[in-house]
Amino acid sequence: MERWPALELASTIRHDGHGGVADDLATLQSTARWIHQQAELLAGHVDVAGLTVDEEVRSEIVELRRAVRALFAQAVSPAPPSRADAHRLMPVEQALAHLNAAAAREAIVPQLDWPAGAAPQMGVLSAEPDASVRLVAALARAAIDFLSGPQREQLRACNAPRCVRYFVKSHGRQEWCKPSCGNRARAARHYQRHNATPARDLPGT
Repeated sequence: MERWPALELASTIRHDGHGGVADDLATLQSTARWIHQQAELLAGHVDVAGLTVDEEVRSEIVELRRAVRALFAQAVSPAPPSRADAHRLMPVEQALAHLNAAAAREAIVPQLDWPAGAAPQMGVLSAEPDASVRLVAALARAAIDFLSGPQREQLRACNAPRCVRYFVKSHGRQEWCKPSCGNRARAARHYQRHNATPARDLPGT
């Protein structure tokens, strides 16, 4: 299954399995763990192995996530956004400005790499010495690529009970981010159908 850094960032807000919402960027330790899990996606942009995660880096990534999730909500409109933060979304214009400013913090130039016997690949060359700046800028550029690409049209907010994830729809009839969410949604619909009280049976009618 294809992974997108922007979707991975947005998905650090998720259902915790107990009826609440978990935040994978809530602590320095969990943020460092999430960053290292993205090492493959960020290869060629930043070496996460040597990155020191402090509170400033964590705060910058959290604020970038706010901007990305606000723009994801805009992308799925007029359908409802994720329930996790629908009531406190960053204004779209502010989110756009923040995303573009984060991407602009690192000056890069494209670089062509063409290993013998392999297909050519485009990389980037950066003179930015600060790995944390490169990390945030790379995440911001990935969000710009995602939101300006064809996958934006397939972006959805999962509407299964308790789920707060965004996902990219991979086939025409997909309604939920994963099968377990579909099972939970169908069970909830079944319960509602079989436990709805007809109006004529209500007291006083």
